[in-house]
Amino acid sequence: MSDEKAKTLKDIFKEIESERCLLHRVIRLLDEFIDGPMCGRCLPCPMGSYEMRIRVRNLIEGRGGREDIDAIREIVPKMFISSMCKRGKDVAEYIEKSLKEQEDVYVAHATGRCPERVCKALIRYRVIPEKCTMCGDCLEVCKDFAIVGEKKAPYRTGYLPFEIVDKRCSRCGECIKVCQYGAIEIVDVAEQEPQQVGV
Repeated sequence: MSDEKAKTLKDIFKEIESERCLLHRVIRLLDEFIDGPMCGRCLPCPMGSYEMRIRVRNLIEGRGGREDIDAIREIVPKMFISSMCKRGKDVAEYIEKSLKEQEDVYVAHATGRCPERVCKALIRYRVIPEKCTMCGDCLEVCKDFAIVGEKKAPYRTGYLPFEIVDKRCSRCGECIKVCQYGAIEIVDVAEQEPQQVGV
């Protein structure tokens, strides 16, 4: 038996607290529950878990909507009542509680926004032109070659300003770490203007 299979539900609940985004906690709970403590002996538990995992993943990956939240809201009480063991009931209870207490986080994801700005499909990195000094530090650390522009050199003008090509960007955050001037920000996909940079 692997270490993953040996995890108890208590271990999983403790580990998922390290995730900043609520929906990342929920998807991790479902992933690890399905891979480990779930026995699969009563049908509502695996069916509910698999369906909720699809719905939560839709929300995290920017494909979700209100219908996904409604589906989760419908599944959790049925899973809680129908699950024959405490483990299935505990998972359903955790998700139902998260939905009741932090419904706004689910709704934000359904409208294309991650409040914690960690869901990669819902955020973009953007250079703030007014703050950028064209030092080139971000260009040097970008392993995805997602940053385009020219490093400033003495006695020259007409530089190509720094911009981030969204299709290449993996949202690793290295550019933000090295920028001493706070010239790179994370913006919501829903709020960002269409990008003009070529691929």
